[in-house]
Amino acid sequence: MEDVAGRVLIDHALEAAKNAHAPYSKFGVGAAVLLEDGTIIPGTNFENASYGLSLCAETVALAAANVAGRFKDVVAIGIVGGAMTKTGLEGDSPIYPCGRCRQILNEAADMGRRDITIYCGSADGAIVRRHLLSELLPFAFGPGDLGIG
Repeated sequence: MEDVAGRVLIDHALEAAKNAHAPYSKFGVGAAVLLEDGTIIPGTNFENASYGLSLCAETVALAAANVAGRFKDVVAIGIVGGAMTKTGLEGDSPIYPCGRCRQILNEAADMGRRDITIYCGSADGAIVRRHLLSELLPFAFGPGDLGIG
């Protein structure tokens, strides 16, 4: 049986990825955060020539949730990415959040007192893998002790 929430998040992430600002890496990433009331907040990677100032799609979406006062309401996130071409994203492997994004997700998990579901998708959305944050970041650190790691 297909995971409906995962499919919806991946579809929103694919739409967001169309707006990726990745002139240096040419690797577009889209993310979509699901809040507990069903609201979906998109994000896309936003590169900078310095690279170190670049923002991941997950970070952008989570920051937008925070701006709306909803950081503690995050329950899931969908992420897709691939090489940017004239016809869209290409790549057949699911992508995963980097360590920084996993740690930011951990902050949201701590505030909401829940494990967060992470859907990792391929560039075309055909392959989707479902994980819990606690699986991808087993030794998280932060202000609280969720006991999920």
